[in-house]
Amino acid sequence: MSNTTGGELPPELSRVHMVGIGGAGMSGLARILLARGGQVSGSDAKNSRAILELRTRGARVQVGHDPSALDQIPGGPSVVVTTHAAIPKTNPELVAARSRGIPILLRPRVLAQLMEGQRTLLIAGTHGKTSTTSMSVVVLQHAGSDPSFAIGGELNESGTNAHHGGDPVFVAEADESDGSLLEYTADVVAVTNIESDHLDFFGSVEAYVQVFDDFTGHIRSGGTLIVCLDDPGSAALAGRVSATLADRGVTVLGYGRGTHADLAPGVPNAATLLSWEAHGSGGAARVRFDAPVAAGTTPVERELVLPLPGEHMALNAIAAIIGAVRVTGASEARRAETLDRILTGIGAFGGVHRRFEYRGRRGGVEVIDDYAHHPTEVRSVLTAAQAMLAARGGPDGTRGRVIAVFQPHLYSRTVEFADEFAAALDLADAVVVADVYGAREEPIPGVSGRTIADKLTSPALFAPDLSRLADQVAGLARPGDVVLTLGAGDITMQGPEILAALGARESGEGTGDHAGDLTGRVS
Repeated sequence: MSNTTGGELPPELSRVHMVGIGGAGMSGLARILLARGGQVSGSDAKNSRAILELRTRGARVQVGHDPSALDQIPGGPSVVVTTHAAIPKTNPELVAARSRGIPILLRPRVLAQLMEGQRTLLIAGTHGKTSTTSMSVVVLQHAGSDPSFAIGGELNESGTNAHHGGDPVFVAEADESDGSLLEYTADVVAVTNIESDHLDFFGSVEAYVQVFDDFTGHIRSGGTLIVCLDDPGSAALAGRVSATLADRGVTVLGYGRGTHADLAPGVPNAATLLSWEAHGSGGAARVRFDAPVAAGTTPVERELVLPLPGEHMALNAIAAIIGAVRVTGASEARRAETLDRILTGIGAFGGVHRRFEYRGRRGGVEVIDDYAHHPTEVRSVLTAAQAMLAARGGPDGTRGRVIAVFQPHLYSRTVEFADEFAAALDLADAVVVADVYGAREEPIPGVSGRTIADKLTSPALFAPDLSRLADQVAGLARPGDVVLTLGAGDITMQGPEILAALGARESGEGTGDHAGDLTGRVS
């Protein structure tokens, strides 16, 4: 395929049809193609805000999947783009494209083409990719850069998940869930953590871990690998590949407290987390930066003030800072100034859609939404919420409770991690478990939200009927509490419903559908 200079499109991407164009990743790709002068058509099962926005930019989008969707661009598309997980091969547009001889590409292959000719910063890892990628974009913007980017969530500052920038820098997530990160070549890679996941695709933990090892081979000579030394998975990765990367001129840098630094002997800790303290709805971290992130050989200490809670967010911020410094290629003379401007950007970070996102407050109860759908992510979010409430305190020494409203995502993941989910959810003061959001999977007999609810020791309720869930949560919550809706499915839609139910209760108009005793039984 043709190379690009970062602004021009190769001929095969001049007319693109996208199946499932309303999805987070696909809509972002469409924005960049349109900004570079391409013609874009697409289809999706239903209308959405993303589709309406793409139409205003010139995309032609048909609601519903039909072969006629391929005819929206005069002359037809030069290529059809789809996704591995979301769109079946039997989709009528894909069938028609094959019969017409139109090439079909997966989204990662197209994104890799759009990144050609640019300096790339890619964020990989089991957890934290979207938050870290988003922070990387914001800090680069505060450093005076206008990078292109493609992320898995919407930046709250701009309300978008992708952008074609004016600088030859591209920031993106490198998704490992289907091995597609191996499509990319990078100048700088940050690996936040590595932990067992997506075994429905990989089949074994060993195969899942191997894809990260393979990805480090895609870092260009003279590039940088950044790893979290507090995570055993990423630290062990550095230990395995650092010698090979050094032979190719790739620098390996660590960050964090160094809890598992022994797994990566010889890898310097370029940014040591000295302390973390929760403040209000966010927190403050003290970090020591060493060369080659800091200028010269003298370490510098800086305070990072984050608007989001949790030490895991502080670690994500540090990864973003190192990545931004390295991808800018700032000279020694300008490195101190660049670092300080990047640090200012962390304080201005407004968060990402569905990452500890504040949804509102009613009747003294705060509702927050998060995409957490793996036990480690659930644990991190609930730990951050508990620390946030502890920092706030309360009258007469009392404090509110953390109420987790969790929707398991995928039957296979529910079976694989039921014990781990229960242990993580037990960090909440009370738990409401919805039924499993199956997404692409067929139900597994005997597997439901109750599979997790029955293992909880915290007060818990299995609430399989989403039409009653909001009233059940409102009946449980009291002033000072924080309610967190957690999961990768449609649980996010319950946030406004819970707020409405809380408002109705406050005005005395509630339905009377209370949570009852939290024993794990269906209420």
